[in-house]
Amino acid sequence: MTLAATPAARQALADWLAQEKALNDAADNTLKAYAADVSGFLAFLALHLGAPATPRDLGRIGLSEMRAWMAHERARGVAPRSLARALSAVKNFYRWLARRDGFDATAVLSVRSPKFQRKLPRPLAQDAAKAMIGTVELQSENPWISARDVAVVTLLYGCGLRISEALGLTGADAPLPDALRIKGKGSKERMVPVLPAAKTAVDSYRQLCPYDLAAKGPLFRGARGGPLNPRLISGVMARARLQLGLPDSATPHAMRHSFATHLLNAGGDLRAIQELLGHASLSTTQAYTAVDTARLMEVYDKAHPKAVNR
Repeated sequence: MTLAATPAARQALADWLAQEKALNDAADNTLKAYAADVSGFLAFLALHLGAPATPRDLGRIGLSEMRAWMAHERARGVAPRSLARALSAVKNFYRWLARRDGFDATAVLSVRSPKFQRKLPRPLAQDAAKAMIGTVELQSENPWISARDVAVVTLLYGCGLRISEALGLTGADAPLPDALRIKGKGSKERMVPVLPAAKTAVDSYRQLCPYDLAAKGPLFRGARGGPLNPRLISGVMARARLQLGLPDSATPHAMRHSFATHLLNAGGDLRAIQELLGHASLSTTQAYTAVDTARLMEVYDKAHPKAVNR
């Protein structure tokens, strides 16, 4: 946590983070990002104001200070996406601080987020997704590590899991049931059907794994028995895509993207795919699955009450 603020301001930040953890069940990675972003903002204020900011100083921040901070961040090369994330963290902190200290935070909350183009991984073709799983299996001479990598990548593509969700599974989750209860972003829970291929892949890994997969321990293990690092899966997929001649966009997240896109192309319902992916907004699913306007209108036309009653 930054030292470029008074003890009272630092305590306010700590109290806000504690509340985000307790009331909103924010993930550890989210809390770390919040802390870094708000600490960076406080560090700028210390330079801009000439002294560490007090809670009273924070309550007096106006548009000029916010614009100066954003200009400072852009000048040092912060990308629009990263600046938008930092601004969101600062605004969330200010909402809480304004309620606690009773000041008007309109000046901070009214600042517009910088525009940026959302970059989504391109889906793999169905043949390429299947080839990826097969080629991942060939990347290690150790049978249990090969089986592990195949199991993880199969879960990404077969169940649409995020890499963090797949690696968050524990020994208690195996053998895999017909449907997995997954805790995703924002600690939102969803039920995800498990295909037979995913069950088989995980069972094969469990049979070969040399470590005791205790109920409370991670299901997927590294070579020395600790939790599997997601970078290892990224690395094995990078080697596989080179052999297959696939683009750099063929990443672990692209397997989840492919899952959603292939389901939609096969006639899957947009709402159902939204639930499977754990998206809070249907618009997120639309962008994520690269739905064109015609396809979206077709889905809406079939689902709209007036259309159904025609």
